[in-house]
Order: sequence, then structure tokens, then C-alpha cells
Amino acid sequence: MVTTEWVLDAPAKAQRFADLFAHRRWIRRNQPFPHVYARDVFVPEFYQRMTDELTRLRRERPELFGKVAADYSADGVRLADLRDGPLGVFVSREWHDLIAGIAGVTATGDIEGSLHHHAPGAPYGWPHNDLNPGWFPGEPPGPDEVRLPDETVNTKTGERAPGVIARESVRAVAVLFYFGNPGWQPGDGGETALYDNMSEGEKLPELTLVPPLDNSLILFEVTPRTWHTFAGNNTKDRNSLVMWAHRTKDDALQRWGGDRIVYW
Repeated sequence: MVTTEWVLDAPAKAQRFADLFAHRRWIRRNQPFPHVYARDVFVPEFYQRMTDELTRLRRERPELFGKVAADYSADGVRLADLRDGPLGVFVSREWHDLIAGIAGVTATGDIEGSLHHHAPGAPYGWPHNDLNPGWFPGEPPGPDEVRLPDETVNTKTGERAPGVIARESVRAVAVLFYFGNPGWQPGDGGETALYDNMSEGEKLPELTLVPPLDNSLILFEVTPRTWHTFAGNNTKDRNSLVMWAHRTKDDALQRWGGDRIVYW
């Protein structure tokens, strides 16, 4: 089912984006799992600044691009290294509150993620639901703050030196923003594959392919059913920004149960 809604009306603190968003007509879809889809998210001038920043980073700061995960084909730049340019909008408290409000989640102010780049010919990923823990340094952020991972705490395991304060939370809202893929056409590959519920029944899951169209996004509350992956077989460079806002572990346990959280 697809419904078209003004999903940006309800969340608070969206005023900062009044001059940045091209429109507020985002689409809420219920299949294969609930998510929000939007095209032409930012006005052209701001979107161009984002793509210029991507080009600049690849040209002037190649050392920032590291492998996202040992068994994953993307290299990327951490959100913590993107604070000072136009991509810093994704680590603002206003953006955090906006996406949490759309998803209907009480989020902690903790954010993680990175810019992802898949070289042409990248392989198909593996289905996953993102319901993973995340460790963040320090005390909980205040109402106008966000907290990102740093080098003092292992984000996946919580490992840290004695005396370092850290908090365990769980991914709650996922955002995939596509940019830097000019002229994408069907057949170019690199879509995001969304699955129906893989934990029920024995039939092969059905797929919904989301194309990596420039200046578009998908957003969803992370649940045990939000199975998705990178579809691979891209004929050109494929770029996106992937991020998560978090909820407290107690909230996640109450909502999903401890056995549904996927530990690394």
C-alpha cells in the first residue's frame, strides 16, 4: 500500500529546513515493510553543494575513505568527519529530531553512519535488518545536542579503556540518502533491495528495488522485519549517505525483546 502524506508537518524543529527542502510531499509506504520515500529532497542549490562536497572529498581527502566493514564492498567517510560542510546537516539536532518524529521514535540524540561509495561492479550484499546495538561515549546528549562515535569507545562492542563512560543503545531509525549518481537509469544497478518478512514461511522473499536516484531518500523505523541490502551489479560509481538515530536499550528491549537484537 502506498499513501501520500505531508509527513513533515508533525515533527518539531523542522524550521531550519524550510529553505533547504524542495517540498514536503514525502510518501509513506507499507510494503514490503513500513518506510517513507522522498524524491527531490533538497533544493537544487543545496543539493549541488552536497555533490560538490563529495567530489572535493574524493579529490582532496582520499585518506578519509576507509572500508565500511570487512565483508562489505563499500568504502566510506564517517559522519563525524562531515560536520563542517553541507553534509553536516545530517548530524544536526534538527535533522535527528525530524527523522525521529517521522518514524515515531523517542531517540537518544546518538547518531552514527557514513558516506558510502560502491565502485562499479560491486557485489550483492547480504540481507540484514539493522536492529543492532551501538555504543556511544559520554553522558547522554542534551536536548539540543547530538553524540557521534569517537575513538575512545568501540561502537560495536563497547570496549573502552578503564574509566571511560559509554552507553549502549540500539539503532532505531535508518536513513539512506542517494546522491552523486547522475543520470542513473534502470539497468545501471546499485539499487537498495527491500524484502518482505524473511523470518516467516519457506518461500523466497519478494523484493522491492529502490533506485539510487539523486536527491532521494528512504527512511524507516528499524524493526525485526526491516530486511534490506545493497543490490550490487552497479555499472557506475554508486554513492549514498547511510545513517541511524538510536533509542535506549531499555526501549528496544520493551518494544522488540532482547532475542531480536542482532549483536555483531
